[in-house]
Amino acid sequence: MTALSLTRPMASTAVPTWAGALWVGTVDVADLARPDVDDLRLVDADGHPAARLLVRDGREVLGFVEAPVVGGHVSIDLVRSEAADLPPAPRAVVAPSAGLPTVTVVVCSRDRAEQLRGCLRSVLALDHPAFDVVVVDNAPSTTATRDLVAGEFDDPRVRYVVEPVAGLSSARNAGLRAATGEVVAFTDDDVVVDAGWLRGLCDGFARADDVACVTGLVPSGELRTPVQRSFDDRVSWSRNVAPRVFRLDEQPADLPTFPFSVGAFGTGADFALRRDVALALGGFDTAFGVGTRTAGGEDLDVFTRVLFAGHALAVQPSALVWHAGVALDGRTRRAALRRAPHAVAALLAKGKAGSAPVATSRVSTAPADVELDRELRRTARVELAGIARGPLLYLRQRWDGASTMRPVRPPVAAASSTLAPSPSPSPSPSPSPTPVPAAVPVPTAAGAAS
Repeated sequence: MTALSLTRPMASTAVPTWAGALWVGTVDVADLARPDVDDLRLVDADGHPAARLLVRDGREVLGFVEAPVVGGHVSIDLVRSEAADLPPAPRAVVAPSAGLPTVTVVVCSRDRAEQLRGCLRSVLALDHPAFDVVVVDNAPSTTATRDLVAGEFDDPRVRYVVEPVAGLSSARNAGLRAATGEVVAFTDDDVVVDAGWLRGLCDGFARADDVACVTGLVPSGELRTPVQRSFDDRVSWSRNVAPRVFRLDEQPADLPTFPFSVGAFGTGADFALRRDVALALGGFDTAFGVGTRTAGGEDLDVFTRVLFAGHALAVQPSALVWHAGVALDGRTRRAALRRAPHAVAALLAKGKAGSAPVATSRVSTAPADVELDRELRRTARVELAGIARGPLLYLRQRWDGASTMRPVRPPVAAASSTLAPSPSPSPSPSPSPTPVPAAVPVPTAAGAAS
């Protein structure tokens, strides 16, 4: 008989000491069904009393199961039983390999070269046949990111540009302007992308001709601390395992606030836009995003603008990206919790009953943490104040000149593309926005793999 070894997508060298730490990894139903496999061994499982496994059927995502870890192993019979109870994957819509669209991957970073290294390694290992990568160095204070790209990623697929204006929206607009692919995929510098990430995004575009935006699944790649578990228990985009297509004229019964449905559409760490549509929309609104007064929201803004422009948005869980989770310092903790889905309901619930779960939370198996519960209650007041100040902060950014880019109507994509020409949205009655300052390019090798 055989022991199947499972590895973590994100491997921290430190052994966790918290009793609620979860080992995180994946397992395929085809491996679970093998008659010669009688054991599941977890690599680097020290300090993890339990494991969370993402169950997949090939590229498709079925859901999550949890099991206790004993001596670095989990019971294969228990995992098989739990996996059998997951809903089957819906019939997959797969983009034909012969006509996959070209893709530009945009990774924005600001003074985080160490995290960027792991992200770029995973991106360059993608199995898509035609993609290039644009690294946007946003208002850098050092040359660390430039040195990293030049010294460790001498690859013709990789280009490096500088965006001197601080802010994630400005950085993403710089990446959009530099992009050459028919599809522009965006991710963060602290993630590890699955090898089939771009193919998953392309499958999302293949669901319908009017799909202009595709988002994917962003599960936590490590759950070693109470803060990481608390955040993971409260966000919905880490467990959106059901494929969906949203359109403005089709009201989902389970989303009464649609299209203002935070979390249901996905998150900025994992999404892609048709380049022609993104340019026609004017890119990202620089009044939003990390690095501005509003400190976020640029992803949710572009998702809703895609829908209001008459396009469809697809959620494609097979477009998988692992996220590092929440850092431990108080400033990051408060910022992360402020961006949790259904913030007002969650905050009111926390204010009344500590960390009691709300309707959108996963059922947590984490042990109680009195200190964290106390911090959550304190943070609730700060979060509510932030929500109240949000519109004012947005208006201040607008007053300072923040805007989208000037909309661009590019030529229709080549006939060989699998993407059908997108319908032109109705002209906006608003005045033309102020162009975002252009990025400052730094000469590097350029080009897409063919």
